[in-house]
Amino acid sequence: MNIPSDLKYTSEHEWVRIDGDVAVVGITQYAADALGDIVYVDLPKAGTTIAAGAIVGEAESTKSVGELFAPVSGDVVEANQAVVNSPELVNSDPYGAGWLFSVTVSALGTLISADEYEDLITE
Repeated sequence: MNIPSDLKYTSEHEWVRIDGDVAVVGITQYAADALGDIVYVDLPKAGTTIAAGAIVGEAESTKSVGELFAPVSGDVVEANQAVVNSPELVNSDPYGAGWLFSVTVSALGTLISADEYEDLITE
C-alpha cells in the first residue's frame, strides 16, 4: 500500500499536502481501493468556506458512496476539474493527478503522520 511519508492524513482517509498556507487534499489509495471504480465526485466550489471535520463532498463508485471530509478549515481555492471530468483519476493516481481540492488554511484539523495512518489501516 502506497502511503507517502511527506503527507499528513486523517482517520477518514483523506491526505493533505501543506505548502505554506495552502493545503491540497485528496483521498488515500486505501480509500480509493475500498470504494472501487469511482464514477462521480462532488467537490466543494472555489470560494466556499469549509470547517475541519465537516462533510464537503462525496465520491461515488460502482459499489458505494463515500463522504469527503475537510481535513482543515479555510477557503477553497480550487476544485480539481480534471477529477470532475475523469473521476477514475482518483483510482489511478490518488496522490497525484487525482487530488480533489485546495484550501487556504485557517486552522488544521486532527492530522496524523504516515506511520500513524499505516497503523490505522492495518489494525
